[in-house]
Amino acid sequence: MRTITLSALLFIFGIQLSIGQTFNEILGRPTDTSMTVSLLFNQSVDFYIEYGTVCGSYPFSTSQMANTAGTPNEIDLQNLLPNTKYYYRTRYRLSGPGTFQSGIERSFYTQRASGSSFVFTIESDVHIYDKKGCANLYKICLQNQSADHPDFMIDMGDTYGDDRNPATMTSVISDSLHKVYRPLLGNICHSIPYYFCMGNHEGEFDYYLAQTPPNNLAVWGTLWRKFYFANPYPNSFYSGNDDIEPYGMNQPENYYAWTWGDALFVVMDVYRYQNDTSAKPQKWDWTIGFDQYSWLKTTLENSTATYKFVFAHQVRGQGRGGAADATFYEWGGYDGNGTYQFATKRPGWAAPIHQLFIDNGVDVFFHGHDHVFAHEVLNDVVYQEVPMPSDSTYEIGLLANASAYISDTLDGSGHLRVTVTPSCVTIDYVRAYLPADTISGLHHNREVAFSYTVGTCPSVGVSNRIADPEVLLYPNPACDRLLLKSPSPLTNMKISFINTLGKVAMISTTSNIDVNGLANGFYIVKIHSTEGDFNSKVLISH
Repeated sequence: MRTITLSALLFIFGIQLSIGQTFNEILGRPTDTSMTVSLLFNQSVDFYIEYGTVCGSYPFSTSQMANTAGTPNEIDLQNLLPNTKYYYRTRYRLSGPGTFQSGIERSFYTQRASGSSFVFTIESDVHIYDKKGCANLYKICLQNQSADHPDFMIDMGDTYGDDRNPATMTSVISDSLHKVYRPLLGNICHSIPYYFCMGNHEGEFDYYLAQTPPNNLAVWGTLWRKFYFANPYPNSFYSGNDDIEPYGMNQPENYYAWTWGDALFVVMDVYRYQNDTSAKPQKWDWTIGFDQYSWLKTTLENSTATYKFVFAHQVRGQGRGGAADATFYEWGGYDGNGTYQFATKRPGWAAPIHQLFIDNGVDVFFHGHDHVFAHEVLNDVVYQEVPMPSDSTYEIGLLANASAYISDTLDGSGHLRVTVTPSCVTIDYVRAYLPADTISGLHHNREVAFSYTVGTCPSVGVSNRIADPEVLLYPNPACDRLLLKSPSPLTNMKISFINTLGKVAMISTTSNIDVNGLANGFYIVKIHSTEGDFNSKVLISH
């Protein structure tokens, strides 16, 4: 018989209650006047939460509750003040008489008022379930996010991995895939509310929903996701999917929107309605469904927020890339041969999804799936690919998927930090490194690999930024020579060509560059100068 040690129990469950007893807290569904706290105890206890607006003082408390061991309890802290920082702690005791012990003090913010500044973070493609992701590196990335003191975190999916083995999936396995994230997220999400955006490997597709219901991976995935994590559903604060689905799924909590400070947040689900005839429908066979499309259109049109952010795991729910893929089919309206077919293929729909973004002033579309950092701009809409938080090779996405992007593609692992102020938004790629990978001194944990702004921002002297449109490398593709054009000479210039293995293939100090020595392929080009640092991407084709 295997003996489970105390240290193992602490790793599995989180905070220690007493010998062999632990719990974790994860926040979700923040509003202007409420916060949901999900608590998971490994043994039966009586508990309640006390809270207030001053550190160490808790004038308010919930009613006392009794839990079932291993079953999360969701408690709504209500009648809170908007735009206010709250402090809370959990009180607990073993079921029955006895003295209540005190948990660690935690904190959170209610909805920020217009004109406020705040930070949020984004992660994507954790992939611990299939070993592409390194749990130890993911823990470092989580702590890096915690150090940013965000109001909330948005997880862009491919987190739970229900669809990796469809033929052998069971409810028990799905339960374990979701439960493993409770202690990981519990390390920071006790004070950072957690939002989830559906990934393709969550398997919550209409294709799987239709197979031998309710005994299929999509139903199990929906039920266990909702069991462990509190995602938004439509109410006076959130809009979203108000469908009532069968087999206990009820409201699936899969797409939703809200306003925080001066920003609108819109989270899409690009899988649940895509097509029930295939797990990977292509071209016009893929869709977000008319109901979600209508909600998206209305949400964008009715918002007066200064900034508008949209989130989905993939452009079009299939394929690779961002901006280059956004011109096609339901997303962009064009066939693969360049013929505009939207009116024919989507009769009664107003415009392609990307056109909705243009018409309604969407600033940034955040997406994941490709395990790499990539920044692109299409018709003034930023298409921002979110890197993995857990890639200990630091190059999975760059090697496999960099060719799907047309600009600003970087390797590494980490998260995005988004700082919103009334006048501008700053987006930073914050890298995460295992300690052993910083010994050389070439990199350090929490270094900012790339930074750019939306709106009118003062200069902050970041180490990397979007290249000025007048700083240009051409021709692209290049055969034998590459020329650098800039509005004024760059001093102390060093131009590094980084290949798909992440290695520096060549360095130049001149604006007239002989590239005959470079092998054919894509290169990330980093231009360092006294005037600033710039990033670009070129294709060498001899």
